[in-house]
Amino acid sequence: KEDRAAELVIANNELAYQNNEKEKRADELLIANEELTFQNKEKEKRAAELTLANNELEAFTYISSHHLQEPLRKIQVFSDRITTDEHQNLTEKGKYYFERIEVAAFHMQALINDLLTYSRTSVTEKEFEKVNLNNLINTVLEDLEKEIITKKAVIEILGDCTAYIIPSQFHQLICNLISNSLKFSTTDKTPHITIESLYTKPKTKKSKSAVDYCHIIIKDNGIGFDPQFENRVFEMFQQLNNKTDYKGTGIGLAIAKKIVENHKGIITATGKPNHGAKFDIYIPVMQ
Repeated sequence: KEDRAAELVIANNELAYQNNEKEKRADELLIANEELTFQNKEKEKRAAELTLANNELEAFTYISSHHLQEPLRKIQVFSDRITTDEHQNLTEKGKYYFERIEVAAFHMQALINDLLTYSRTSVTEKEFEKVNLNNLINTVLEDLEKEIITKKAVIEILGDCTAYIIPSQFHQLICNLISNSLKFSTTDKTPHITIESLYTKPKTKKSKSAVDYCHIIIKDNGIGFDPQFENRVFEMFQQLNNKTDYKGTGIGLAIAKKIVENHKGIITATGKPNHGAKFDIYIPVMQ
């Protein structure tokens, strides 16, 4: 009996110790849960603030761009009237100055239009549809027919994919990338652009998902770019080439990246000076 009583005392002490440990763990768990709840509330608050800030920024960009349109149109109209009606009264220097005004106004118009496109890409309702990409690519080529003929470009379409996309945005994406290849072609060889689409699983470091993707490769034989700029080409207002030789706003590829992000996809660029550029796009087949 004495041995059993001693064992019972030891068991009771062990049980009391375990109960104390459990209470301690319960207190720690309660504190951890409170901390997690606080962090989640802070994250939700920050997310709400970020959403509000983005909405305000997009609204500001859209409204500002619209308000800039009217005075810009007046500048263009009156400068055109002066060069038309008063052309004979202008000196050669005066004519040059008005030509520069018209060029600057044209560039500002293009910049405003691209900013509006970028803004709309962020706020547009995203309705996905099942679309055959080759049909969409052919529509883009019809829209760019004049530029393609002028450049005497050869366009090659390979593969065939169908995916759930936002048709208007994807049209803009393909249009921007093909226009980019046409613009940065060389004068010593015929522009050759290949557009290939195939089903695959992404092999990039950013995504190791088992989801099926449509891999779109747009490749050209143009002037290319230095590999050190591969991560910068999608930044706003990035122009890696001479502005006089290659006119643009530096927003086209930023729009392309935004559209790909809207599709939960990935876009990368690779290039080499005088050896063309290549854009790889991965879009989930199903959203």
